[in-house]
Amino acid sequence: MAASPDTEVVERPDPPADGDAPAPGPRAWLRHVLAEYGPALAAFAAVRLIAFTSFMWLLSWSGEYLTKDPRFGGGKNVWDVLGGWDGWWYQQVAQNGYDPKLLPSTSGPWTLEQNSVAFFPLYPGMIKMVSAVTGLNSLGAGIVVSVLSSFVAAAGVYAVAKLIAGHRAAVIAAAVWGVFPGSGVEWAVYSDSLFVALAAWACYFVMTRNWLAAGVTSFVAGLNRPTSAALAAGVGVAALIALWKRRDGVLGPLAALVIAPLGFAGYIAWASWRMGSMTAYFDLQRGAWLHFFDWGKHTGNVITNLLFGHHDYIFGYPTEDLIALFLVFSLPILIFLLVRMRPPVFLLVYTGITLVLVLGSQQIFGNTSRYLLPCFPLFLPIAVALKRLSRASLAFTLGTVAVASGWYAGYVLFELGIP
Repeated sequence: MAASPDTEVVERPDPPADGDAPAPGPRAWLRHVLAEYGPALAAFAAVRLIAFTSFMWLLSWSGEYLTKDPRFGGGKNVWDVLGGWDGWWYQQVAQNGYDPKLLPSTSGPWTLEQNSVAFFPLYPGMIKMVSAVTGLNSLGAGIVVSVLSSFVAAAGVYAVAKLIAGHRAAVIAAAVWGVFPGSGVEWAVYSDSLFVALAAWACYFVMTRNWLAAGVTSFVAGLNRPTSAALAAGVGVAALIALWKRRDGVLGPLAALVIAPLGFAGYIAWASWRMGSMTAYFDLQRGAWLHFFDWGKHTGNVITNLLFGHHDYIFGYPTEDLIALFLVFSLPILIFLLVRMRPPVFLLVYTGITLVLVLGSQQIFGNTSRYLLPCFPLFLPIAVALKRLSRASLAFTLGTVAVASGWYAGYVLFELGIP
């Protein structure tokens, strides 16, 4: 793989031949894992803890959460805010399961009543399992699942980044993921951390040519959210390239190609069948959440309004939308720099389709920062630039950004907008 002058190229050793030294025992394996992933996980933990503390302090200082409905950014305690908005729906699924229905609505612009079947089953299923094992309520179990998943995600971001940009940049990339706009949901009752964990490791398995693991991981990710279609497409492209080049046989790449999309396709088919129409899931998203693919019309309308200081559009949240606007303006730069690094084609496909799905849909524009959390390859140019800093300068920079992210990635999402 070719690399830009700014990219640190790391050669991966060939797998050991038969008859080499036996596999290490559990202790040796654990020492290896800690030595390999420890710095990245420590950096991620540090910035997330700073950001989370800043977020909780802002909530406590404002006190406005005490006046809001627990479903919508309120509660008796600051940590109750972490279970509101979409978190409330995930808890409902964990506690009560699904009752798929398409019911007409007469309120506002909505044509259908909201139904929990819009939320994919993997994350609430894990909440239910953790709650049963630990005795925690659904809020506590959801936070546990998200926090643990965030560390698995950070390790996956590190693993992918190391193969492209080297160890130091990979450690920084894991930390950048922890302070990126939208990262406030990483330790909340949201499915984002779990999805990124699965997506990052699926990408790593593709890059190390472990096709069955890539296909199965993508399949599981498909049970978590519909935008896993972008991941399945990326894995599919990589598998087709491998088949064309005939470098890994036929069975492995073909298995990944077939298995990857079955998760999200299967759930959407089941939900639609239960609601009586093969388009019912998308009808629900459109009628109950006003969320549908419109080829970027809504995004263009929002950007035009914001450029001229207007808010003549649905789902308008001025502070949240302005942060999203700055993020959208930064995307061409990040994409250009990522392409210059010449990553594997499938990573560009995965990232590109995710961007198209996010910016091409009518949705809450301020949530763009959260919807782009799976685009972790875009963090690589940032990490490569930051790796030139000294250790002290890097720690100060990331620490300062982490404090600020408690506001822009936490408080703004949950209290000044809708995450």
